[in-house]
Amino acid sequence: MSDARPSPWPALEYESWSDTLATLHLWTQIVGKVRLERTPWRNHSWHVPLYVNTRGLTTSPIPADGRSFQMDFDFHHHRLMILCSDGDEAEIDLAPRSVADFYREVMSELKALGLETRIHTVPSEIVDGIRFEEDETHASYDAESVHRFGHALASMDAVLKRFQARFTGKVSPVHFFWGSFDLAVTRFSGRPAPEHPAGIPAMPDWVAREAYSHEVSSVGFWPGGDVFPTPFFYSYAYPSPEGFSAASIGPEGAVWSDEMGEWILPYEAIRSAPDPDAALLTFAQDSYAAAADLAEWDRGSLEWPGGAEGPARP
Repeated sequence: MSDARPSPWPALEYESWSDTLATLHLWTQIVGKVRLERTPWRNHSWHVPLYVNTRGLTTSPIPADGRSFQMDFDFHHHRLMILCSDGDEAEIDLAPRSVADFYREVMSELKALGLETRIHTVPSEIVDGIRFEEDETHASYDAESVHRFGHALASMDAVLKRFQARFTGKVSPVHFFWGSFDLAVTRFSGRPAPEHPAGIPAMPDWVAREAYSHEVSSVGFWPGGDVFPTPFFYSYAYPSPEGFSAASIGPEGAVWSDEMGEWILPYEAIRSAPDPDAALLTFAQDSYAAAADLAEWDRGSLEWPGGAEGPARP
C-alpha cells in the first residue's frame, strides 16, 4: 500500500480491480451472513447490511449469548478483525487467497472465540454462485485498490448522511448491502406499494417483496460489474412514477437507463466535479424531488430542508 494519502474521491476504474472486487464481494457476504444469522429480523432487511466506518466496513455489534461482537473489514491495514465485548479478539489477513480459504478461517476463528455460526453458503444475488467452501476460483486481492475503495466509501457515506438528515419521515440508515454490493439510503412515503415482482437471483421472493412493501425513493452507489463495467451512482423509485424518466436531473452526466429503470450518474462525473460533495447532493436531491413530486408524496410533512446544516428543529 502506498504511504501517500489517497484523494477523498480516488480513481475507481472497474477494469483495474474487477477480480479483487469479485473476491471482496464474496468475503463481505460471508461476514454479512454471520450477522444475518445472529441478528433479530428487521423490516426491509435492515438487520442485514454492513456500515461504513473509519477503516472500511463493519457489522456493528452483534448479540451473542450475554456478550456481543463485531466484525470489521480494515481496508487500511488489510485485515478482518473480530472484536468481542469481553476483550477477546481475532485477526484474519486480507490478502490474495481463495474464498474457500477465507471462509474456513473465519469459521475457525469464530468457533475458537465461542461464536460458532452456521451460515447458508450459497452466495446471494449472484447467478450460479459457487458455495463459499468450494470456491477456489475467486482469490484476488489488490490492497491499493481496496484502500482507494475504502476512501471513496467514506466520502460517499458522509454525503449521503447529509442527504439523509434532510428527511423527517421514515428513512433507512446509510448502509452497505453485501448481496448486491452497494451503498444506499432509502426514503419512504409512508404509503404501501404494489407487490414487488421479485425474481432476484438467490434471494427468496418474500424477502424482496417485504423490502419493497412501501413506496420508496432510493439513492446509492454501485462499483460496477461484468454487465455494466462502470462504477456509478443510481437513484430509483418504487413504484416508478409516470414521467420519472423524463425528469430534469443534475448534475451534468446524469442519464436515465431504460435497462435498469433508474437514473445513473458515473462515479467519474462526481470525482471530476469542482465540488464532488455538492454534485452528489444535487443528484440525490433532484432525483428524489422528481420522484416524490410525480408520486404526490406529502413532502411538506416529510422533509427538513436544512437537515443537519440548517437551524435547530423546534
